Amino acid sequence: MKKLVFSLKYAFFILLCLGIMGCASGPTGFLKPSEDCLKNRELQIRQYDTANEKDTIAAVAGVLQDLGFTLDDSETEIGFVAASKRADATSAGQVVGAAVLDTLGILFGGYSNVSATVDAVQEVKASVITKPSLEGNKMVVRVTFQRIVWNKNKQINRIETVKETEIYQKFYEDLSKAIFLEAQKI
Repeated sequence: MKKLVFSLKYAFFILLCLGIMGCASGPTGFLKPSEDCLKNRELQIRQYDTANEKDTIAAVAGVLQDLGFTLDDSETEIGFVAASKRADATSAGQVVGAAVLDTLGILFGGYSNVSATVDAVQEVKASVITKPSLEGNKMVVRVTFQRIVWNKNKQINRIETVKETEIYQKFYEDLSKAIFLEAQKI
């Protein structure tokens, strides 16, 4: 009898909790994309007048390599290419600012090694997805660039999506030329 009463109380408690959770609603506009998101998508996506996905993937790989990237992964069956490249991330302004802060720290009795937190190396990653358009006679290409920046202590300072318009324009200008050359078999 005691087990039955305990089981009924337990079941009632669970149903009460589920009922309360069911009454909760999500924040207003939670699923609405921000204007920044739509602007980024417009920057990252282009459509080309070709239906040949393999030629498009070959053109993407060639453009990335021409831009100094090393291909990390490529899945032509699903239209995916990933590439990366390392570069110097040192900024003269950041180095001077850190040196000034280190000097002030020494002069006023508290030493902090700000210079060790200065950007040193960055890795830029490119991810490209291709897919046929809804019309079927065009190819949609979306590229995103991300940066990972390490400091002199080999710690990650920041991870960010690259949003500079010029980088995307350069990629798509070169890709337009490469797709044309692939179509002409040049």
